[in-house]
Amino acid sequence: MTSPLGDAEKGALVLAATPIGNAEDASPRLRRLLATADVVAAEDTRRLHAMAERLGVGVTGRVVSYHEHNEAARADDLLDVVADGGTVVVVTDAGMPAVSDPGFRVVARAVERGLRVTAAPGPSAVLTALALSGLATDRFTFEGFAPRKPGERARALGALAAEPRTMVFFEAPHRITATLDAMAEAFGPERPAAVCRELTKTFEEVLRGPLGTLAAEVAARSQDGGPGLRGEICVVVGGAPAASAPSLDDLVAEVLTRVTAGERLKEAAADVAATAGVSRRDLYNAALAAR
Repeated sequence: MTSPLGDAEKGALVLAATPIGNAEDASPRLRRLLATADVVAAEDTRRLHAMAERLGVGVTGRVVSYHEHNEAARADDLLDVVADGGTVVVVTDAGMPAVSDPGFRVVARAVERGLRVTAAPGPSAVLTALALSGLATDRFTFEGFAPRKPGERARALGALAAEPRTMVFFEAPHRITATLDAMAEAFGPERPAAVCRELTKTFEEVLRGPLGTLAAEVAARSQDGGPGLRGEICVVVGGAPAASAPSLDDLVAEVLTRVTAGERLKEAAADVAATAGVSRRDLYNAALAAR
C-alpha cells in the first residue's frame, strides 16, 4: 500500500537533501525516494550510485545527470515527467539542492509551469556550521564563495563590512588563507569568526576566535610543507557590532561647533537631531543652556 506521503509526492518535483559527510544522517524519506522515484536527477551520477550503495538502496528509476552546465536546458524534460504525474527527485553531491548547488533553475521553471515542488529536508553545511560556530544564529546571511580574484574579493567583503547579521561563507582549501586575510582586512582582525571543516566527518574540526588569530593559525598550518586545512570548509563571521549612540553632550558639542561656524542654533539643532534620531526640542534646549 502506498503511504499518504508517497501519494503526495506523485506529480511533484522533490528537492532531497543528502548527507554532507556521515551517511547515517540520511533520512528514511531520502532512502524511500531514491528507491521509488520515477527519475533521479543527480549532480554527479557516479556519486549518486556510490551513495545509494552505502545506504543499501537500489535506485529503480531512471537516473539522469543534472548539473550547473545543463540544468537550464534539462529542466523542462524533468518537469514533463512531473506534469505526467511522475516523481522527480533532485539530489546534489551533498546537502540541499539549490543552495550553492544545482536546483534553483528547475524550481523556478516548475513555478512558472504551475507544477508542484516539495522538499525532503535534511543535512545542510550552512546550518551545521552556523550552529557549531558559537556566533549569533537569530539572524544570518549565506554568502556562498567569496570571489576568487583578490580585487573582487576585497570589494565584495568590503561591501559586507557593516552587515549586522552573522555571515556564512563556503571556501576551498587552497584559497582559505587568502580569504581569511581578506576578511581580517575588511571586517577587522578582532571580528569573531569560526572556520568549520569536514562537518559530520571523521576529521571534523571547528576553529573559533578573532579573524586575525584564525588567519595566522591557518597560515601557520600550511608553512614548511604543512598540509594546511583540507576538506570542505565553511567560514562563519559575526555581524558588525551596533554603533553606539552618541551622547547628548557630544550632540550639543556638534551643534555649538556648527553655530560657531555660522549656522543658526535652531537649524543646527534640528539637523543634528534628525541625523541622530533624538528629540529636536530637547537638543535645542540643551544647546541653548550650554551656550
